[in-house]
Amino acid sequence: MFTGIIEAVGRVRGSEPVGGDLKLTLETGALDMSDVNLGDSIATNGVCLTVVDFGSDFFVADVSQETVQHSRLTQLAVGEPVNLEKALLPTTRLGGHLVSGHVDGLATLNTLESDARSMRMSFTAPAGLARYIAAKGSITIDGVSLTVNRVESNDFELNVIPHTAANTIIQYYKPGRRVHIEVDMIARYLERLMSSRSQQDEQNTGVTLDLLAASGYLRRR
Repeated sequence: MFTGIIEAVGRVRGSEPVGGDLKLTLETGALDMSDVNLGDSIATNGVCLTVVDFGSDFFVADVSQETVQHSRLTQLAVGEPVNLEKALLPTTRLGGHLVSGHVDGLATLNTLESDARSMRMSFTAPAGLARYIAAKGSITIDGVSLTVNRVESNDFELNVIPHTAANTIIQYYKPGRRVHIEVDMIARYLERLMSSRSQQDEQNTGVTLDLLAASGYLRRR
């Protein structure tokens, strides 16, 4: 689990196709690696990756086909900057929102313009994910926890304050860029619960004599 508060901006040191998937080597920049162990999780542009090798200023991660298909990690060029966040601890301040690191898909940046000292950005989300995005709700963009300002159909808008832009890869964004998004996990679980209840209601044939008897309202003779 993560919070969506980026700890450091690293860079891609190497990207190698291996056995049908991908092996990434990432320079960690200012990320504190002193407490990192093999098997730990580090979110890279919002994608939860498992550390399979590491040093004082880098780590290596394998990227599965599932992750390759739902992210743009294969498109990362050597030297390209990436957002990094280590998995949260029980003592971590939850400054953003609960983020799983399981990217849902890719959105496209449509516009980027100044809004006082902030940046106002609009994106188009995939049709299948738009229903999970709500005004004043949370969304993760390349691992950054942000608040949605406005939603219209598949488009949504948000603001980024100067501190966030300066300390993440958002400072490099240009219109047309594809970004990883993770919707609020509460919305996904709520939909699943409601879907299960709806299916149960459809299977319910209504009040019957058997149901009344089973519930203690009728006495069988």
